[in-house]
Amino acid sequence: MKTKKSVKSIILHIVLILGATIMVLPFLWMVLTSLKTVTESTSMNPFVFFPKSPQWENFKIVWKQNDFIKLYFNTFAMMFLRVFCAVLFSAMAAYAFARLEFPGRDKLFGLVLFQMMVPVQVFIVPQYLMVDKMGLRNTVFALLFPGLVSAFGTFLLRQFFMGLPKELEESARLDGCNIGQTFFKVMLPLTRSGLVALAIFTALFSFKDLMWPMIVNSNSDAATLSSALAKISSAYSVNYPQLMAAAVLAIWPMMLIYIIFQKQFIEGIATSGGKL
Repeated sequence: MKTKKSVKSIILHIVLILGATIMVLPFLWMVLTSLKTVTESTSMNPFVFFPKSPQWENFKIVWKQNDFIKLYFNTFAMMFLRVFCAVLFSAMAAYAFARLEFPGRDKLFGLVLFQMMVPVQVFIVPQYLMVDKMGLRNTVFALLFPGLVSAFGTFLLRQFFMGLPKELEESARLDGCNIGQTFFKVMLPLTRSGLVALAIFTALFSFKDLMWPMIVNSNSDAATLSSALAKISSAYSVNYPQLMAAAVLAIWPMMLIYIIFQKQFIEGIATSGGKL
């Protein structure tokens, strides 16, 4: 029995190591390519893994050609505002759908579920027209607009609120709390794990969002990291080392955030049962 368990454990560890290696390889390839020359990066020799001489100038050139300070500001402003709005408004809507009794509640929640089933691309044209009518193209608010409310967040947090005992609200009412005080002081803190999970998903999806920033913010001063990288890669002749250097400069803040908040990331994803 012990021998069988040890063999299974060895096989499991081998599979996990192979899976981790496969996931790390693209990142490693990106870093190595950013330090190569153009000739090395386009070489047909499949065994040219490491650069003969690291080309740190690729990072300097890319930094000068693109205003990364502005790109960082636009991207993280969009992320912060989307996370704040999605968590706040989704929590309020989820509490209403889970705890409050009002006419048409279930039908309205059905509309929320219907929105989750419709592809995001369907909403791009009406959202663009609304932003354009308000004269807010090429602004941070334009980047925020699709993330003001999250249907997924409303559904996720509703499940958390429904899992809380009703006695908590009854006790709050006996202590003189109104609906707002019950929500903010009693119920909302108890859904912390759900709020963290929603914040993580919203931040990651915002950071990876490409189509909307490219459509609504055509001005380079209002671009995000993802849209700026797309414009670099869509050039007539692509300099792959410089493109990979730009990619490294784009992702290092998120890598740093993940390292700092690794525990919260794992807890949030495990709690929500989701996968990225």
